[in-house]
Amino acid sequence: MESLSLLMEGFSQALTPMNLLWVLIGAVLGTAVGVLPGLGSAMAVALLLPITFSLDPTAAFIMFAGVYFGGLFGDSTSGILLNTPGNSSAIASTFEGHRMALDGRAAKALATAAMGAFIGGLIATTVVVFFAPVLVKMATAFGPAEYFALAVFAFLAISSVVSDSVVKGLMSLGLGLVLALVGVDGPSGTARYTLGLPQLFDGMSIVVITVGLLALGEVLHIASRIHRDETAVRVESKGRPRLELKDIRRAMPAWLRGTAFGVPFGVIPAGGSEVPTFMAYGLEKRLAARNGDTDFGTTGSIRGVAAPEAAANATAGTAMGALLALGLPTSATAAIMLAAFQQYGMQPGPLLFERSGPMVWTLLASLFIGLVVLLILNMQFAVLWAKLLLIPRHYLYAGITVLSVLGVYAISSSIVDLWILLVIGLLGFLMRRYKFPLAPVLIAVILGPLAETELRRALTVSEGDLSILIDSPVTMVLYGLLAITLVITGIQHLRHSKAARNQAMKFDSNKIGV
Repeated sequence: MESLSLLMEGFSQALTPMNLLWVLIGAVLGTAVGVLPGLGSAMAVALLLPITFSLDPTAAFIMFAGVYFGGLFGDSTSGILLNTPGNSSAIASTFEGHRMALDGRAAKALATAAMGAFIGGLIATTVVVFFAPVLVKMATAFGPAEYFALAVFAFLAISSVVSDSVVKGLMSLGLGLVLALVGVDGPSGTARYTLGLPQLFDGMSIVVITVGLLALGEVLHIASRIHRDETAVRVESKGRPRLELKDIRRAMPAWLRGTAFGVPFGVIPAGGSEVPTFMAYGLEKRLAARNGDTDFGTTGSIRGVAAPEAAANATAGTAMGALLALGLPTSATAAIMLAAFQQYGMQPGPLLFERSGPMVWTLLASLFIGLVVLLILNMQFAVLWAKLLLIPRHYLYAGITVLSVLGVYAISSSIVDLWILLVIGLLGFLMRRYKFPLAPVLIAVILGPLAETELRRALTVSEGDLSILIDSPVTMVLYGLLAITLVITGIQHLRHSKAARNQAMKFDSNKIGV
């Protein structure tokens, strides 16, 4: 009840005309920057940080509430429409969302993402207000062995689920791990796979790899087929932009399942929302295979957009709680928010609620307000964003190429990064050509460094004893779930292979009979 009364006081401060204006400005600017390929939500917060220096702290952080969630929706918008997610947290939403856009359901995919963002963020922010102590205890249960088990779970579960061939999935995973190893090894200081280039000592940027695989790879793939697939020269957005009752019934369980994945991960410093979004996507894909849903991987499934989007925003919501209550930034965007707090002479943590209580509760209230503002804005703008697909394909993909190159160059001003972008783009083209899944590469690049670091820490603590990797309840549960997942996935692959062989034999027999 005390938390509720404090939250109401926060609403009384946030619901003033001027503060509502700051939320609106932040939501619009965050979405606009997040939608640009190669930038994303973290870049939106970083670019807009200097704008707030002239504001008082309360107004500045109220504006950041809109930027924070607005940038996340912008990430998904560029991913769904242009196959270029603004941040790694939107990669999982891109797989089915872009297929829906190509099928003419871009507005419906964006509406699904907006509703998922609202539901995930709303539940997560509510959890932060009322259940922060429980989340703190959950975060303290994770040590090096648990983080490594989590990474292994994500590696193998995603590699076995997202591809029709487990072998191709594992090969893509291996390729991603090789890319993740590029750079200087921290403990030993040895350069690995850098080709002697100092620019590669810090490794390959996830932005360069993501934009290269998803954006430039798609551009090259489309260019190679532009004259052979004349029906795909122009993609039109058809159907109603609003979600119908049947769509909501299909998406609601996915929204809730995605939120359930995202809420606990927000307080775990695992690098952001990549793990829960991929896990949510993988679960929906398995459920679709079990229920005979053929939309996944073909025309695009609404549940494949709903679950990752809810997971991403749920993670962002509880990440804000971890930042405020613990001073622990669990994502790149949260780390930039920490810098914003420090700019105003405030240190997030348990004492922040005592020293700056009114400002903190006003910020939490503005998170709720920002979610509502973004839902209203983005449901209305879904049709406007979808009209990007009406641009003739040669102009659209030329623009994507230019924006991708500019976005990558703006990050580091490095010509080497542009060459890497070209090589990764060619790699993405070849992977599409030979039907290798992209998701395992991306999840390996994102979580590979985490897995390596935590494995070394665990073995250092145990002095080389491998039993430390499996001797805690959390690791046992994760490895048990992984074993069950792999068995179920293997059975499903065998069933699909058998069904495909039977269908081929039936076709051959009918052909002979004719």
